[in-house]
Amino acid sequence: MRKIKSELDRIAVRPDQYPKEPLSEIAFAGRSNVGKSSFINSMINNKNLARTSGKPGKTRTINFYKINDKFRFVDLPGYGYAKVSKDEREKWGHIIEEYLTTRDNLKEVILVIDIRHKPSKDDVIMYDWIKHYGYGKLIVATKADKISKNAIVKHIKMIQDELGVENRDDIIPYSSENKMNSRLLWGKIGKLVK
Repeated sequence: MRKIKSELDRIAVRPDQYPKEPLSEIAFAGRSNVGKSSFINSMINNKNLARTSGKPGKTRTINFYKINDKFRFVDLPGYGYAKVSKDEREKWGHIIEEYLTTRDNLKEVILVIDIRHKPSKDDVIMYDWIKHYGYGKLIVATKADKISKNAIVKHIKMIQDELGVENRDDIIPYSSENKMNSRLLWGKIGKLVK
């Protein structure tokens, strides 16, 4: 695996705190506890960059990670965690919406979901929301190493049906443990950030 330079560029909750340098950005949205931070760390070969936690709902800010000084991964706040107050959830929703509607250099928003479970109502809402803003061409289905290879096809079909995804190839099973499909994802991301 090639060496990938990565660094935390900025932590923000408002547009005036976003990085000023107009690098292309790929944002990742997902429910709390789907392995979004582990996915980001796995893709960039750095176990410690995106903060992971045993406590879901920990990411409450937008975290900007500069990759190879050429583009950014953007970790959006996790959603759908029941133990967080309604006010807090609404605040996160506003933070995400403000980013989606004001960021000119945003190239794609990738939905990250757990392949083992049927997409939740929150996942469906988030996917529809992402599509409304013109994104949502890719879905990363994490934790693919936790189910059998035979079950992956069945679970991809379940995700496709539940979210109403037109092209099944837009749903990519991924494992942070063995980096299943990381090369495929890098190829797709590379085309997006050109």
